[in-house]
Amino acid sequence: MQNVNSTLFWILVFVCFFTLGCQNKSNISAPTALKVKAEMSLLNHVLTDEKKFLSEYGFFKGPIAELIPNSDVYPYDINNPLFSDYALKKRFVFLPSGNKMKIEDSGEVTFEVGSILIKNFYYPADYNDEETKVRNIETRLLIKGEEGWKPLNYIWNKDQTDAELNFIGDKQTVQFTDANYTTRSFSYQIPNLNECKNCHIKGKDITPIGPTIAQLNKKYSFSEEHLNQLETFQNWSLIDLPIHPFKLSKLPVWNDTKATLEDRAKAYLDANCAHCHNSKGSAKNSGLYLTFDENDLRKRGILKPPVAAGKGSGDLEFSILPGHPEASILVYRMKSIDPAIQMPEIGRTLVHQEGVALLEDYIRTLTFKD
Repeated sequence: MQNVNSTLFWILVFVCFFTLGCQNKSNISAPTALKVKAEMSLLNHVLTDEKKFLSEYGFFKGPIAELIPNSDVYPYDINNPLFSDYALKKRFVFLPSGNKMKIEDSGEVTFEVGSILIKNFYYPADYNDEETKVRNIETRLLIKGEEGWKPLNYIWNKDQTDAELNFIGDKQTVQFTDANYTTRSFSYQIPNLNECKNCHIKGKDITPIGPTIAQLNKKYSFSEEHLNQLETFQNWSLIDLPIHPFKLSKLPVWNDTKATLEDRAKAYLDANCAHCHNSKGSAKNSGLYLTFDENDLRKRGILKPPVAAGKGSGDLEFSILPGHPEASILVYRMKSIDPAIQMPEIGRTLVHQEGVALLEDYIRTLTFKD
């Protein structure tokens, strides 16, 4: 493929050079200029291997909106999804035949070149019947290439017949009936490419967020055999587990009261904030690190003053003031929808009321310690 791309590159360069060189610049017609631009656009499309439409990848069979996975495409789920304005998500991983996921000592899952992570965002018309009148909004891809991960985003058309590649983002009006039979209507923000990169950056590299061992270690939702998800992947020769999943880390589910309030709050922050708030994330300079296994209470925000005071702090003193959620910057920012204040700063336009309530309950249980 590389040789074909290289050959195509020089052919198109020659065509463009010849087209321009045989004419005086002032005499280049608009059709010719557009033709040259189209040829260079085609060149870029071929060399980057970006598909204009989601259907061109062949991930799904049958009507594409139904998202029925094709061969080498496997559905998966995670313990704690990132809150995205109450959107539901369907996740898949494309693994070229023979490729496997690998487990790192850090608990991260790594993928071979050619692997693609697929995340589809959708809304049912009625959350009390999630399978009827489903509207797909966007499908995000992370493609593993020789030089690392590349994020791409596809926006679904009104007819739900396909999704088209988009780099600049968009806003779409969404309306649905929630679990309390209340009608909600709002403007859903589809991120642009730079916003996607901002969330996925770790150090200098773009990395996946969701598929960690702790997130994947759960019952497999797409089988009636009641097997563990990691165990299922091992049975399908998609991953090699060093030990039984029961001995691997597992992230508590934030709204499952079987876990402690503290663990649920930490799991929520890990899923919604820690992709930026870690020692290598885009918010590393804040000194606020919200990964589940962070044990330093100050780094977790308890009695931690902000690095830079301003509008985002609401004139409050600490990220978390034990016993006082109303005086904690973390809660103040999560309850805001002001773009200059809110956290997470991108990926939502609504307040996650249930998530905020969880964190408020958690902070009320905290006490001052000498």
